[in-house]
Amino acid sequence: MYSREERERILADFRESGLTVRAFCRQPGRPSHASLASWLRQADAGALDVPERRVRGRCEHAKHTHYPEATRREALSLLRKGMAPAAVARRLGVASGDVVSSWARRAAGGATMAPRGAVRMDGDAAAARIAELEAELAEERMRNAALRELMRDPKAGDPGSLSNSRKAELGERLRRGFGYRLKDVLTLLRISKSSYEYARASSARAEARAAEVSARVRRAFEASGRRYGYRRVRASISSGADGGAPMGVSEREVRRAMREGGMRPARARRRPAWSSYGGEPDERPANLPLRGDGTHDFSAPEPDRLVVTDVTEFKVAGGAKVYLSPVVDCFDGMPVSWSVSRRPDSALVDSSLGRYLSGLPEGHAPVVVHSDGGATYRSGSWKALCEEGGAVRSMSRRGCCPDNARMEGFFGALKEELYYGRDWSRASPEALEAALDGYMEWYRDERLKLFEEDGAKVYDTISGRRRRLGYAV
Repeated sequence: MYSREERERILADFRESGLTVRAFCRQPGRPSHASLASWLRQADAGALDVPERRVRGRCEHAKHTHYPEATRREALSLLRKGMAPAAVARRLGVASGDVVSSWARRAAGGATMAPRGAVRMDGDAAAARIAELEAELAEERMRNAALRELMRDPKAGDPGSLSNSRKAELGERLRRGFGYRLKDVLTLLRISKSSYEYARASSARAEARAAEVSARVRRAFEASGRRYGYRRVRASISSGADGGAPMGVSEREVRRAMREGGMRPARARRRPAWSSYGGEPDERPANLPLRGDGTHDFSAPEPDRLVVTDVTEFKVAGGAKVYLSPVVDCFDGMPVSWSVSRRPDSALVDSSLGRYLSGLPEGHAPVVVHSDGGATYRSGSWKALCEEGGAVRSMSRRGCCPDNARMEGFFGALKEELYYGRDWSRASPEALEAALDGYMEWYRDERLKLFEEDGAKVYDTISGRRRRLGYAV
């Protein structure tokens, strides 16, 4: 964001340069074409006060009069610096670039103008021109080096917009890395020598302070057996317990020193028995409802072909929790078995599945039991229960809730109809357990559900429909 003073200064530079808007904006550190054009419109409307600067060699030329010699000399000087004839004409108030080109041809002894306003010269003039070009090249190289250094900080803009401390830091990098003179650095950064030296001294003091803090932090950290975190390290330095004089340091200084020095306290953390982010503890069963196109088929042609299961949590008074583990048949959504407990462990899920499998008739077809990838469904007791009951294990992909969408939908309906909208904050766990058992029986035997039969939509209870279709007595 340019201030008013900066915009007026840039407009003065533009009018003094004699360049077009596009050519002026191509220079390093200049504003965009749209910004400069907008500022020019503001200046024309009187919103910006652009100071007039005296341009060396500029003249007010009347018709049928010769241009002053000073104007011709300044034009030739600008041409030698690489400025185009048309730009020179605009800068010096000359009628056209052709007039400037004619002066250059006469100065070169009738030689033809080379591209971009360059003049062919011999002897001393050529040597002088080469010296000028080398000086300009050195200046541009320094500017490019400064801009490359600024690119390390995406918040930095033009070198002149930096704070004095940042200018001193950038200037020292240019002097050490590229060998530039202090005089040239001061000109590039637009800072006085006194301000530069003051900022450089302040930076040196800050670096010395950081080095001292880093050494004290390292000493305190090592003295603790590499056990202290930044709080205790800071307390050790502040009290002098690290062996040095008491020193006031901030939390930020200590944390920065520990981070840059790679100082991390040793902590003996117990590794969890299993984590879903730590890799697969065993072979994951196939995701059988998953189709080739990425969708799922949670339908079944008859009961006891595909069931889904999971565990959900409820909170009651005092922060106590109750867990429900149902087994739902995908044929019609019937909860064929469920268990309620205060702990979401293997005993909970094993009891609900065991109760369901024990009720299946002898010689029944294999039933697919689909679950998520939780630890309870990878336990040895769960695997043994499925093997003994003739069940085929199926499991969702890692971290993919839609893979068990049929079970999630059941939980959604249960909580909307039983749990949400009621105040359970004063209810005991026993009260919620009884309510869950009552709801599951009502859902199975009395709740009307919409079924589609032969293209028609029919409302019926799940148990009633099974009796009507001959699957239950």
